[in-house]
Amino acid sequence: MRKQKKDRNKPKAKDKKSREAPGGKTYTGIVDIARSGMGFVVVDGLEKDIRVHPGRLRSALDGDEVRVKIQGGGKSSGRMEGEITEVLRRSKTDFTGKLELSKEFAFLLPDKEGIPDIYLPLDSLNGARHGDQIVVHITHWGGQGRRPSGTVTAVLDKTNLNDTAMKGILVENGFPLSFPTEVMKEVLALPETVSKAETARRKDFREVFTVTIDPVDAKDFDDAISIRSLRRGVYEIGIHIADVSHYVLPGTALDEEAYKRATSVYLADRVLPMLPEKISNELCSLRPHEDKLAFSAVFEIGAKAAVRNCWIGRTVIHSNHRFTYEEVQDIVETGKGLHSKELLLLNDISQQLRSRRFEQGAINFSSQEVRFQLDEDAVPVGVVIKENKEAHQLIEELMLLANKTVAEYAAKIRVQGQEIPFPYRVHDVPDEEKLKLFTAFAAKFGYKFDVSSPQSIARSFNEMLEKVRGRAEQHVLEQLGIRTMSKAVYTTENIGHYGLGFGNYCHFTSPIRRYPDVLVHRIIAAHLEKQELADRQLEKKCRHCSERERKAMDAERAANKYKQVEYMQQFIGEEFDGVISGVAHFGFWVETVDSKCEGMVGIADLQELDDFVYSDTEYALIGSRTHKRFRMGDTVRIQVAAASLEKRQLDYVLAGGTEPAANKKEIRNASTDKEKKGRKGKRRKAS
Repeated sequence: MRKQKKDRNKPKAKDKKSREAPGGKTYTGIVDIARSGMGFVVVDGLEKDIRVHPGRLRSALDGDEVRVKIQGGGKSSGRMEGEITEVLRRSKTDFTGKLELSKEFAFLLPDKEGIPDIYLPLDSLNGARHGDQIVVHITHWGGQGRRPSGTVTAVLDKTNLNDTAMKGILVENGFPLSFPTEVMKEVLALPETVSKAETARRKDFREVFTVTIDPVDAKDFDDAISIRSLRRGVYEIGIHIADVSHYVLPGTALDEEAYKRATSVYLADRVLPMLPEKISNELCSLRPHEDKLAFSAVFEIGAKAAVRNCWIGRTVIHSNHRFTYEEVQDIVETGKGLHSKELLLLNDISQQLRSRRFEQGAINFSSQEVRFQLDEDAVPVGVVIKENKEAHQLIEELMLLANKTVAEYAAKIRVQGQEIPFPYRVHDVPDEEKLKLFTAFAAKFGYKFDVSSPQSIARSFNEMLEKVRGRAEQHVLEQLGIRTMSKAVYTTENIGHYGLGFGNYCHFTSPIRRYPDVLVHRIIAAHLEKQELADRQLEKKCRHCSERERKAMDAERAANKYKQVEYMQQFIGEEFDGVISGVAHFGFWVETVDSKCEGMVGIADLQELDDFVYSDTEYALIGSRTHKRFRMGDTVRIQVAAASLEKRQLDYVLAGGTEPAANKKEIRNASTDKEKKGRKGKRRKAS
């Protein structure tokens, strides 16, 4: 039974008095700085944020966690006003920009608005020259009228626009490009081999058949699967996860840096790891033919994939073979290949687990992963659409089983009669207002929703997704359905995972690339070893990890958008079929059918057709005179009008639109000339 949904945005009763607090009361929150320079501190439990005038921000920057003191009577225009007294946590410590250098001084002129110039001592330039694009790490934050100061950590290559752009995106989202010296010293001191003493403390799975299955270009293998027959029709399946918590210990510089990053970031042409490569790609990576330390969930599974028992604990394993998804998919489709008997058995069990999961309330949203094919200079030359095939589902279902089981195990632990704090991965029920709009829109296509309970909503979604498959409205209803859903987050408040249909869920299976998984490992290990691990800061850590996850997603989207612009700038003036992927009062977005590259058709380019008004119930722009609709999901023919790498923006116009496309091409193409000149290599046409 799903737990009652709680409204986290609703002020708690005890906060009513604090909203009317006299001057002097102090709050903790996250500061949001507007373009005007005005700050607004967002505090959990307060209906309205706290206004902070620029002169009272001290050295706080956008996204920082701060302590703010209410000033005067406490309110102005219905909103409290305050002064920041302390910055508790910096959201960013590295910034990009241009070096301004003279004989006496040097400054970083930041790329992003709202960041003050950063003073650079002349002995901290690390070879940077006047006009260079650089990365600066803040060493002192200034305050009391003084500017922040820092040191140059990287000089970006002006001739390599892609590398400069990707590094800029990472820094912009608060991810440092390199690891501090003290972190690397700790990593170098870690043991290269597994000791006999450590092996003796663990359950030994080295003689059990074990494999890894990962993407062809993967280097960090953080999960492995073992299987052996126990008796007729009953199998032992082990899900073995790299034991990162054995190497990354609390209180170390390595742990502090891992927590700060909280996640690896995957861009189109690179990975920025959460942990140094010696750990992620060597010590912890479950490479074949090597003894490796793992944290495992080992299941006894019988007929119809019924889970009978589970053992959780630390192990030592030895992978027999490293498979790629493509190799396993070939075995699934042909029934032949290396270790085919074991892999086909694992696939059969996974498919049964998958079917049962959807029967029990999980929502079956399908998704396509679009990736660019890059040449040796990281220039996009083609598009690949990855399908979610049975080889991927094999790993996905077993990882879900492990995550769910570990969370269920943690939920039953009691210390002095109390539940232990634990970093659950939760997913709330859909927002009522969004759901109301969506169900009304779906009804226009003949799809009815039962909204009487969360379970009936999930069933209705699955019925719609099954019926819509292959129909013209499939894309729009799938995309809008996903947007109706809440965002999954980390928290100690366990409300279950609605999308997966699980009452208990956590992240246990990817500690190389996610910090919450490391926290889960530590808590489970402490309990198994009868140690106390009461982390009073766990909810704060959960919020931090959720925020870092969002920033990583922002970085990934920005990098993908850059690649879209880079790819489409060779097609200025050419026409493509597209699907309207979003609508706003100022225009609509179109995603090209073949390359999945999204651009904007501005409302100004539609004025000669009609005066268009946005309808949020129709997800459409509607003509006042002609009643012509541009609705999300409609197919249109567009022409590429402009492509700005600097803005990461594509402009489209309707093909054969209101003014000659050639004229628009001449006007807008001028903005891309500079960007094209510095590029390496010849631009290639899509095959």
